[in-house]
Amino acid sequence: MSELAGDTHAFLIVRLGALGDIVHTIPAAAALRAAYPGAQIDWLVDARHREILDLVTCIDRVIVVESPTIAGWIRATRELRHGHYFATLDFQGLMKSAVLARASGAKKVLGFSIWHLREKGARSFYTESVEVAAGVDGEPHVIHKNLRLLRGLGIIAPSIEFPLRSVPSAARDAIVAQAAGAPFAVINPGAAWPNKRWAAERFGELASFLREVRGLLAFVLWGPGEESLAQSVVSASSGAAGLAPPTGLTDLVEICRSASLMVSGDTGPLHIAAAVGTPIVSIFGPTDPERNGPWRADDIAISRYSACGCKYDRECHQDGWCLGTLPVSEVTAGVQHRLTDLS
Repeated sequence: MSELAGDTHAFLIVRLGALGDIVHTIPAAAALRAAYPGAQIDWLVDARHREILDLVTCIDRVIVVESPTIAGWIRATRELRHGHYFATLDFQGLMKSAVLARASGAKKVLGFSIWHLREKGARSFYTESVEVAAGVDGEPHVIHKNLRLLRGLGIIAPSIEFPLRSVPSAARDAIVAQAAGAPFAVINPGAAWPNKRWAAERFGELASFLREVRGLLAFVLWGPGEESLAQSVVSASSGAAGLAPPTGLTDLVEICRSASLMVSGDTGPLHIAAAVGTPIVSIFGPTDPERNGPWRADDIAISRYSACGCKYDRECHQDGWCLGTLPVSEVTAGVQHRLTDLS
């Protein structure tokens, strides 16, 4: 329990995006709820990420920034002012998130120390900052960084929890029906950064392995603008993979709950799968799996991060792309190891 008195405070979480970062902040919201069961807990988010927060059972209200404009900010601020927040926590560390956090009118505005902010000027909008040393308690993952921010309220979280409600999903039901009730895998080849996408033909070879060696039919997930990429994986799979139906975020959550395996790069669907406990084999190039990857000890992260010359860049600027050196055999070995752990 924190040092704050009473259980009637109102709190605001500020994490506007992106999807994976929002997922990685949910355990902090859960820990805040555990410390203050009767508190009002609201979350400020960009409109395009509203859908995932509607599944989070530990928050009371989602406040949306409808447009990334001054007018959108003003409308959101007017709504925030009705919250009468005791404390606002900025998990994003950008100027825009810090400005909105301060504009909430909270008595306490908490953020990370200047050394752990993406935009250093954000610090001036906080009333207090929390230091996060690399590898706090031996855990450098961003989830633990987010939980550390709660120490500004005297809260030390004992565990990582993702309170996400289940909802009906026609897309999930269609996949289960196509698999005829047998276990299935999901492959997610897309990512917003081209630098994170392993080659479609290699994902196709992986799907063939999953069917021939593990007896798993693979379904290839796709988001807006990714259908042709997903179809390329299906075409390269020698009939081992099927194209998943169109999915929203709620569908994605339910599909991952039912899947026996997820193989994906560093992108939102990977983090959703991790949140609902899907066994994972992940592929990392320009981003660090120790910070962003699956955090459970039995999940697998196959990484080229140490050899990457374009760390945290959207595009590769080197003669040799790091993920181009990753053979299918290394990923299939990871699959064998991860699924053996489930036997």
